[in-house]
Amino acid sequence: MAGKKDNKAIETTPEEMVSVENVSAENVSEETAPEENMQEENTPVESAAEEIVSDEIVPEESAPTEDAPAEKVPIKKKIEKKIEDKKAAAAGKVTKNKEELQKELDARKKKLLHSKVEFSDKLKTLLSEDIAKFNKKEKKRSAEIMGVFAKHNFYANGFTPEELRTTLEDLGPTYVKIGQIMSSRVDMLPESYCQELTKLRQNVKELDPEIAKAVIEQETGKKIDEIFREFRDKPLGSASIGQAHYGVLKDGTQVVTKVQRPLIAEMMRKDFVLLKKLSKTLDLVAETDEDGETEKMVDLYEVIDELEKVTEEELDFRVEAENTRFFKENCIEDEEKISCPSVIDELTTERIFTMTYVDGYSISKRERFIEDGYDVDEVGTIIVDNYLHQVLDVGTFHADPHQGNIMISKGKPVWIDFGMIGRVTENDINTIQTLILSLIDMDLDGLVNGICALGAASPKTNRAKLIEDAEILMNKYMSVTNLDELDTSALLEEIMDIASKHHISLPGKLTMLVRSVATIEGVLEEFCPKLNLFTLLTDRFMERAKKNFNLKAELTAGGKEALAMGKKAIKIPVLASDALNTFVKGRTKMTLEVTGYDELLKKGAKTIKTLVLAIFACILFIGSCILCTADVEPKTANGMPLIAGLGLVVSVGLGIYVIKKLSKKK
Repeated sequence: MAGKKDNKAIETTPEEMVSVENVSAENVSEETAPEENMQEENTPVESAAEEIVSDEIVPEESAPTEDAPAEKVPIKKKIEKKIEDKKAAAAGKVTKNKEELQKELDARKKKLLHSKVEFSDKLKTLLSEDIAKFNKKEKKRSAEIMGVFAKHNFYANGFTPEELRTTLEDLGPTYVKIGQIMSSRVDMLPESYCQELTKLRQNVKELDPEIAKAVIEQETGKKIDEIFREFRDKPLGSASIGQAHYGVLKDGTQVVTKVQRPLIAEMMRKDFVLLKKLSKTLDLVAETDEDGETEKMVDLYEVIDELEKVTEEELDFRVEAENTRFFKENCIEDEEKISCPSVIDELTTERIFTMTYVDGYSISKRERFIEDGYDVDEVGTIIVDNYLHQVLDVGTFHADPHQGNIMISKGKPVWIDFGMIGRVTENDINTIQTLILSLIDMDLDGLVNGICALGAASPKTNRAKLIEDAEILMNKYMSVTNLDELDTSALLEEIMDIASKHHISLPGKLTMLVRSVATIEGVLEEFCPKLNLFTLLTDRFMERAKKNFNLKAELTAGGKEALAMGKKAIKIPVLASDALNTFVKGRTKMTLEVTGYDELLKKGAKTIKTLVLAIFACILFIGSCILCTADVEPKTANGMPLIAGLGLVVSVGLGIYVIKKLSKKK
């Protein structure tokens, strides 16, 4: 077993196991453990909860019918067979590149067709009150959403990050969940919005277990007793879209089944129709410059449209199942060292998702891990190696690798929750490799070219200033003598900041990668502080550079460059002679272009405008005061000339405006 220091065994029976995905021990009641096995020391109570519940999932397959032959292969045997088949095929398997693998996953997801839900008679009975409330609420939903929007004063300046968060909170727990998902989608929303959305918290009522069972029966066409040997009514976790339950199948396979809340999909789809209509008149105030001026406006309609796509994936549990299956097939190289749950195809549809249960605890339980006799450094290395394999070799990686999504099961790390995965291309990896190796080699040109290759430059990009900032970054890390001292995520964030500062628009996938790297690095700092991600990443980049080095191609390229330089060198005497002749005859012209002062000139222009307004306000105020003493009609009730009164009001208003502008600049 990975990381084991001795032969100490950990024995647990199926009845002693409790789910594992993000439910803390204090949130799992004693009812979670079976009554016949309540020995505290043998019950690992850390479990899969809201993360499983927040996942999206798997391809739909119908459950076996009652007429199925008796010799049908048990689910446990199927899982074992898949693992064996994977091992057998590994040796002669043709390796696909990142783009081919990503296209394959996309093709799988495109085959998933949405089906309209038809409630069974049992569900209609159980949901009779909820259906009546839903129908009644539907008629007033438009006015309710408008009321929430009006409450947050969206008419004035659109939604700021804080206003977007509070609006989602007021719209209800379902939108809180969507906001939490979007907080990690830096490829869709500006960073300021993502940071604000991380503050969202949801508090939802548990779904009646009888309703959960009815949904499972409707989706599979079988009774609960025909599917499960044991099914616990107490949920492992409950969220706004679904709820997770622990169960044991007839063949003894321990599983976690996530059940979608009835009516939630229909309600959200209708809400999005209303939200898209309302959002056409709104904007999100995304970013401001140093002077407090709005630099960029984000189209709220586009954000809602992306939200709708994310929600559709959340509502189709087969999507996460495809992610989980893809991850197991392509990202797990050795099941003996590291693993992830297996999808139970027969019990996975658009509205239920079943996967194998992970018997273990979160990687955050470091002391418990050491007490069990395992080596933190060995297991930490396994996790990092696998993560780098995901990023560098597969190009598809776990985008949210926090402590709750890495479990320890009998000394072996297990990845869970594949609701959100990130993607990078071979070109992206090559660019990052160029950046890292250029920084190590102190190659300024390589570093600058790498930064430019991260995204699309704009006309505002000033290469001279970019070189200056890149040199400052290089000098900062020049004094570092030990690579173990470097922080990968901090370095990548600094590089991204330089790119953004110089108006190089970065693709969201790279921002997602940097956030994922920061998360996994934080996990490693707590679990195995001796391990350094930057050192391991650099070693892998060195290996890639050596592997991709082609001596023949390099010599050919060098020869071509030498030949081109030779041809240009031959022309130097002729060009020099022409230049001297032009100079002697007095026809030499010199063009001088001053660069780097655009921002300064803009600030100067804004300051001048503000001063002009201030002067105008003063003149208007003084003139209005003089008019107050004149006998000019019409007059106000107190005898003041009306034009003088209006002048005073306008001048005071302009004065306040100028003061605000000046205070912002400070």
